[in-house]
Amino acid sequence: MNKVVISVLGPDRPGIIAAVSKMLVEKDGNIENVSQTILQSEFSGIFIVALPSQLPIEELEAFLKEGLAPLNHHVFVKPLEIGGVTFTMGKSEPFVITTRGPDRKGLVAAMTEIIARYGVNVTNLQAVFKGGDDPNNNIMIYEVDIPADINQMGFYSDLRSKAAELSLLISIQHRNIFEAINRI
Repeated sequence: MNKVVISVLGPDRPGIIAAVSKMLVEKDGNIENVSQTILQSEFSGIFIVALPSQLPIEELEAFLKEGLAPLNHHVFVKPLEIGGVTFTMGKSEPFVITTRGPDRKGLVAAMTEIIARYGVNVTNLQAVFKGGDDPNNNIMIYEVDIPADINQMGFYSDLRSKAAELSLLISIQHRNIFEAINRI
């Protein structure tokens, strides 16, 4: 079996995942991982799929494009590169960094520059900006893996300084604590 990464982008509506998954079954594909989200009115889905070795990627991509054309969705298929150079993080701990505050250009860039400088890996990012100064209308949630061997106090201090400079309220919590506090 070959593995591919499939991305699907387009206007949101019910039934997109059902349509994609049905087409993959028709080509004897097996979804191994999927991540999808709605950003404003746009659907975004990424699928890791195992395919029969004899199915050319170009054929699958054409099949998906044709099937999703009535929904006005864009499809991109690429091989999953297995065994190549991959990012590996040593010992790390999962944390959640949350910021709230006034909307302005460059918020994500400013915060992720510090995160990257310390070698911290962003594993998931959710950002919703509705504009204005109400901090409850603008929130960024970064799920990160913080390496055990970095200067954690320096990292936290730099994040807090940048947040204060941008008038952001910031919270940095171990993921286990974040999940316990925010459990529904």
